[in-house]
Amino acid sequence: MNRLADATSPYLLQHADNPVDWWPWCDEAFAEAKRRDVPVLISVGYSACHWCHVMAHESFEDAAVGKLLNEGFVSIKVDREERPDVDAVYMTATQAMTGQGGWPMTVFATPDGTPFFCGTYFPRPNFVRLLQSVGTAWRDQRDAVLRQGAAVVEAIGGAQAVGGPTAPLTAELLDAAADQLASEYDETNGGFGGAPKFPPHMNLLFLLRHHQRTGSTRSLEIVRHTCEAMARGGIYDQLAGGFARYSVDAHWTVPHFEKMLYDNALLLRVYAQLWRLTGDALALRVARDIARFLADELHRPGQGFASALDADTEGVEGLTYAWTPAQLVEALGESDGRWAADLFAVTEAGTFEKGMSVLRLARDVDDADPEVRGRWQDVARRLLAARDTRPQPARDDKVVAAWNGLAVTALAEFVRLVETAGRIGTEGEANLLEGVTIVADGAMRDTAEHLARVHVVDGRLRRASRDGRVGEPVGVLEDYGCVAEAFCAMHQVSGEGRWLELAGQLLDAALAHFAAPDGAFYDTADDAEQLVTRPADPTDNATPSGRSAIAAALVTYAALTGENRYREAAEAALSTIAPIVGRHARFTGYAATVGEALLSGPYEIAVATGDPVGDPLVAAAYRHAPPGAVIVSGQPDQPGVPLLAGRPLLDGRAAAYVCRGFVCQRPVTGVDDLVAQLR
Repeated sequence: MNRLADATSPYLLQHADNPVDWWPWCDEAFAEAKRRDVPVLISVGYSACHWCHVMAHESFEDAAVGKLLNEGFVSIKVDREERPDVDAVYMTATQAMTGQGGWPMTVFATPDGTPFFCGTYFPRPNFVRLLQSVGTAWRDQRDAVLRQGAAVVEAIGGAQAVGGPTAPLTAELLDAAADQLASEYDETNGGFGGAPKFPPHMNLLFLLRHHQRTGSTRSLEIVRHTCEAMARGGIYDQLAGGFARYSVDAHWTVPHFEKMLYDNALLLRVYAQLWRLTGDALALRVARDIARFLADELHRPGQGFASALDADTEGVEGLTYAWTPAQLVEALGESDGRWAADLFAVTEAGTFEKGMSVLRLARDVDDADPEVRGRWQDVARRLLAARDTRPQPARDDKVVAAWNGLAVTALAEFVRLVETAGRIGTEGEANLLEGVTIVADGAMRDTAEHLARVHVVDGRLRRASRDGRVGEPVGVLEDYGCVAEAFCAMHQVSGEGRWLELAGQLLDAALAHFAAPDGAFYDTADDAEQLVTRPADPTDNATPSGRSAIAAALVTYAALTGENRYREAAEAALSTIAPIVGRHARFTGYAATVGEALLSGPYEIAVATGDPVGDPLVAAAYRHAPPGAVIVSGQPDQPGVPLLAGRPLLDGRAAAYVCRGFVCQRPVTGVDDLVAQLR
């Protein structure tokens, strides 16, 4: 029976025609397992996952494996991106049992959902033997199976518990976190740790804010070097923009080719803020091209941003992206082809597989003379046109609320920074940047409207939608945090009160349904489906933890409204993460980023003006804003905009009000005076 045909998840739809009698995650599946007295197979993955595809081809598309599963198990297929709560619980179990985790995740559970055996990818022969062994154990050693399951549940309950130690997130702790990151920094290649190497976007955001507060040249240099190394590497798409999920090596050369929305949203913030603070040409170019990638490749008009581009093309990794010297010559001609091979480090030996190379930027062209830059841009444009004729990776067009929130926030920062910066670069470069900004602004606003119209249902959030239809999975804490922060960003760029009102509704729902007594937050609501344990992970990983995300939104909302109880809730939440910050800085980057905003104030900057984008005071506010500052510009007493209430023009001239905790310094009308206050 095909129970996956109506799923909103492309990952589930990929498995709809398997010979396995799949169930979606639902009470009925577990009831069926209880009725038949068989164990449950819970298979968790996502559509862009390479090894998920491999296991599907080897096992789940195989009739003999399907027969084994159908006769001895109830099989449940889960998209980890639609059900991060399910994924979190069983990933904790997998890590507790095996010492590691990953996807596809393969979990065997009792009919009440208790896991008793966990793993990740199994080659077909191993998987067949495992199915036979689990079936035998379930029949002949039931008591031992149940005892093991109970022990696993006890272990994961402890790992996900709230009620641990708390401490204020102080300047000393944040300085210790910066020192720890510096000690783990890869001096040669940038980033932290060895292979596989992931873009450390949240840690870089924290280090940028740490540099602003302390003047630390070390923190800034770590960000600059890492950003340059990543942007020159194969992990970055040198033709179309956008970063892959990670590099399989320590020097950013060969990526795992999937491109995730959340990585690119967070990296857009990093490169845009690096450019704001330093004026670095490479940082601006990369920020521009990430914004263009998001708008061109992932945005679907009226439907938000898709989740990812696949790692594989027609089952082959890198088929779309890798090149040989001969292919460059074929696409560009002899002279430009050889020039491109030198520029992009494409060799006869290859850097990837079968003599192919992933393009990486081997020459410093951002600061080259206009002729060299022009040739580089022309070559890249022609190569992209040639690449577009190749088979293309599939797109996971599921819209995830949290990740779309991250994208809206990032684009809001990028758009407003560029809009207020004035003309940049040559005429051609300025025109290109302006064009990208216009498209990015449209995608940002369209996506925010989609989130408000489709994902907010009766004042609560739904996790995912597809083709404009919202799915059944309810929002988890990261959805509430990231979307509320995005609505706060929309309030700042639009000056519309409705976005602030929507953010407040979501934050009130989060405080009512996710908060724990000690100031922490659970990842699932009190009225959501009850799993074998209630997840409450405080650590940042590929995306901000729910706790970090909600703290960020609470801090921003408090600064925009002056309602201190939201700030107090953020401080309490961060106090439950603070004991981890100084010891495990690499896993608390977003929490530390929010901590820097709190130490700063954050500043509240209101510019009363008839020109909310072009006024020089607005430009100065964005250029010199301290960490985490909120900025609102527009007519005095604009409805629904608390920061502009009671803040008039001065003698008919635009005026800037710099405040902390809604206590303001004297209003100023000159740029120099505003900059002095912000410093």
